[in-house]
Amino acid sequence: MRFLTLKPLREGLKKLQGELKGFFFFLFIVYGKKKIVSFSVSFEKSKNKLVKFFLMKRGRYNRPFLHLTTMAVLGIGVLVAPFLADTYPIFSSNAQSLKDLKQEVEPQSISVSDDVFQTKESVKPRNKIVTYTVQKGDTITTIAKKYSISAETIKWGNGLSSDTLVIGDEIKILPVTGMSHKVSKGDTVYSIAKKYDTEAQKIVDFPFNDFANPETFALVEGQIVIVPDGIKPSERPTIRRQVYIASGPSTISGSGFTWPVQGPVSQFAAWYHMALDITSPLGTPILAAQSGKVAIVSAGGWDGGYGTNLYVDGPDGRTHYAHMSGVNVSMGDSVIAGRTVVGWVGMTGRTTGPHVHFEIMKNGQLVNPISYLP
Repeated sequence: MRFLTLKPLREGLKKLQGELKGFFFFLFIVYGKKKIVSFSVSFEKSKNKLVKFFLMKRGRYNRPFLHLTTMAVLGIGVLVAPFLADTYPIFSSNAQSLKDLKQEVEPQSISVSDDVFQTKESVKPRNKIVTYTVQKGDTITTIAKKYSISAETIKWGNGLSSDTLVIGDEIKILPVTGMSHKVSKGDTVYSIAKKYDTEAQKIVDFPFNDFANPETFALVEGQIVIVPDGIKPSERPTIRRQVYIASGPSTISGSGFTWPVQGPVSQFAAWYHMALDITSPLGTPILAAQSGKVAIVSAGGWDGGYGTNLYVDGPDGRTHYAHMSGVNVSMGDSVIAGRTVVGWVGMTGRTTGPHVHFEIMKNGQLVNPISYLP
């Protein structure tokens, strides 16, 4: 009797099990597969739009992105810190460092200078236009000297037609001598350089100018671009630029250097560009500017914007040649100043036209090459 009662129950459970199996098979295999395929198709359609958006905007939003990333990392650090302090005592604020223990064993005297409570403001390159309030005794010349820019830059940037200043007035100070430009539709670094009678390479080399595409120098409408050494268009007829022509490999200076190539110097040394740019036709031979041995050769890549470039180490320092179309030496080769062809003028890397980017390093520091050339 009991067997007859349980039999229908078992059959019902078996039937329910089969139905559940079919339901989950349909849910995960049929329905789930269909949803995954639909999502994949939809994602692929929108992915290209997202990639294009972020690609074109990365130059404009890279700083906010970095700031948000830094804040996120700091936030994670704050949340994880208590766990680390409990799990690993070395991270606790009560833990003593080796330096503290050493000071306990070997006490040291501390000498305090008279200016210990004085705050010294470090000199940092300015990356944007700042506002200055005119003080008593200020003149355009004294303000220009204070910010290491030309007086004309202050006058042009503030629409001043005279040298008269009023105490309390606010004036805009550019980070370098030149002009600022608000990008309009169709503007390029080349058209902007032509408008302000300067070199497009100077706009590209200024480190705080952002580009939507760093390789093509694409600009975003409405952004502000700093134009180093730019001249106000209305002032161009009265201001004539002096053209300095590099004499090319000739005599060796007392410092042991000579010019690597002959041609106009399109850009001199500045705090953001401690080098000389010497323009010359594509394929012009570049000669060693000093005698020594080839230390580094980088060909066929971007290499931080230098493109194809090489370094030569000599007794008087190190020389660097960039944006070349090709190299004619290998690492370890000996070169003679003014005689050995190390490569040829090109347009590789971050460049707007054919030229050689030439640097001289002394004791590991970049110096103004013009001071060491004949």
